[in-house]
Amino acid sequence: MNPIVETKNLYKRYGDFLALDNVSLKIPKGSIFGLLGPNGAGKTSLIRIITQITAADQGEVLFDGEKINPKHIGRIGYLPEERGLYKKSKVGEQLLYFAQLKGMSKELALEKTKNWFIRLDIKDWWNKNLEELSKGMAQKVQFISTVIHEPEFIILDEPFSGFDPVNSDVIRDEILRLHANGATILFSTHRMDTVEELCSHIVLIDKSKKVLDGSTKDIKNQFRKHIFQVQTQDSIDFTKLPWQPEKMNEEKDGYFQTSFKLGENQSPNELLGDIIQNAQVIGFQEQLPSFHDIFVQVVTQNQEKHA
Repeated sequence: MNPIVETKNLYKRYGDFLALDNVSLKIPKGSIFGLLGPNGAGKTSLIRIITQITAADQGEVLFDGEKINPKHIGRIGYLPEERGLYKKSKVGEQLLYFAQLKGMSKELALEKTKNWFIRLDIKDWWNKNLEELSKGMAQKVQFISTVIHEPEFIILDEPFSGFDPVNSDVIRDEILRLHANGATILFSTHRMDTVEELCSHIVLIDKSKKVLDGSTKDIKNQFRKHIFQVQTQDSIDFTKLPWQPEKMNEEKDGYFQTSFKLGENQSPNELLGDIIQNAQVIGFQEQLPSFHDIFVQVVTQNQEKHA
């Protein structure tokens, strides 16, 4: 699938600090794309170049195959980590203003704003000043201002910051609905649970360079260790098995869990078949690495390399 955004050999320097060093990536159209990295890695600099807030020193950005330019701004929605609403202005007036600023007619802006107030159950907020709202409530308003013009490409920088679990689920569901309706989503986040749950692709930036890039499925496969966990009703008699366990007979919730690390030519089907011969199997699954583990491993290795 063609990328909606492609960056080619981006460099960005602030004085003596190199924020981006030859960063090239492709964000597939229709994907939920995770932008990951430690603080100070270059994520915000990359977003600011894509949104035309700043310009790259070298390299270029393509939007839907064209060199990015001001006409593309209306096709992008950007929720920054540092929120930018007017604290002393009324919520309804602000949203109408931002919707019209993004090219919507007053009538359409009013219709869309009312729909969002109903959808997020905030009908009594219209005449409230933003400063009257809690951080989470203000976050809802900021989210609406980001997506009210139904952009094709939505950039969300730590979108769940300030939300309790209930409202996090509400916003997550709205993000998934926007994605189902055709939007491409870019998440910049430190929450690896969000990556695990939502993202189809990721890029990891560290020390201004891209250090990992690809689909979440391919990256999981790249870091898999071929460890399989079997859960049994009773403890396994390993004297009857031609397999050596990594961890054996750990009792949990009344069952026994055992881990096996398979060699390159060993089959999980053969392992399972042998275990079934002498134990009642309750569960069997491969222990794939989490994105938290992958993040820590890659960043640690990269920082050791540059130490």
